[in-house]
Amino acid sequence: MRSGKTLVLGGARSGKSGFAETLLLRDAAGTTSVYIATAEARDDEMRARIAQHRIRRDGQGWRTLEAPLDLPGALAGLAPGAPVLIDCLTLWLTNVMLAQRDVDAACTALRVAIAAHDGPLVAVANEVGLGIVPENALARRFRDAAGRLNQDLAKEVGRVVFVAAGLPLVLKGAL
Repeated sequence: MRSGKTLVLGGARSGKSGFAETLLLRDAAGTTSVYIATAEARDDEMRARIAQHRIRRDGQGWRTLEAPLDLPGALAGLAPGAPVLIDCLTLWLTNVMLAQRDVDAACTALRVAIAAHDGPLVAVANEVGLGIVPENALARRFRDAAGRLNQDLAKEVGRVVFVAAGLPLVLKGAL
């Protein structure tokens, strides 16, 4: 899975999505890139966030796919070699958990789909392990599952970048 695959991590509002978009457009210059969006607009605030992301991508060479649950299927359905940005794995994991699906099976299917993708790929995820221990069991299960998914993908990809305050810190590979 290593070649051409990047995991971009960061906190909420760290600049990770914008950085990931710029990185993929650079790496896949001259081709239309696929943006797989995993967010679900469950309230007005989330609808506004989604709209902000769409405005930033508008006219920038993106084709958007919505995949709040079947992210592995969305990846498998792409044309060979298609450059793809997944934004974001953390929201996808949230959707999987809220749908009461088997988290381990879903994460395994995602890792297999990412490994099988033969084009440039940038996946965005929140680093959720830097804060306090959550007070409730669901939040702890989520934090643990997100941490495991991030660790598993970081082992597999060729490049891992942590973004804080809009600034990238390369943890693995090179920019």
